[in-house]
Amino acid sequence: MKSFRIKTHRLDSSYQQPHFFILNKGLNSGKPLNNACPNCFVCLTECDEHREFLYWLCFGIWKSKSFHYFLKGSVIPFVTIGETRKLIRESSIKASCKAQAFQKAIQALQLLDTNEQKIKVTLKMIDTARQAIFYDLLKGTGAG
Repeated sequence: MKSFRIKTHRLDSSYQQPHFFILNKGLNSGKPLNNACPNCFVCLTECDEHREFLYWLCFGIWKSKSFHYFLKGSVIPFVTIGETRKLIRESSIKASCKAQAFQKAIQALQLLDTNEQKIKVTLKMIDTARQAIFYDLLKGTGAG
């Protein structure tokens, strides 16, 4: 089993060991992040290999909406640090038992994530092109 520690992130903290952040408030609670935000936990690991394993495990748990079961609060839903630890620990044990299948799943998730980023860039370029077309069209009419 991969060893890890999860604690509440403080905005003025910096971490030397491999780590990632886990959003803990809102409907995206459980989402792993590479950069800190005000409402997150930090997951500290022993090495980069464990960090990658736990990051993608957490990503899979979040995408499967497994954190939704643990949401508390009516106005701003949140997950507790204890339930987050427990869910990741239990999921880590299951994933370790099926290491080969889990590794394939991680590779598929990484490929999909890369493709999603490329599509987002393409959509942003299309949106910019649309704006440019209408800007040029309206620029001469005095409407801009």
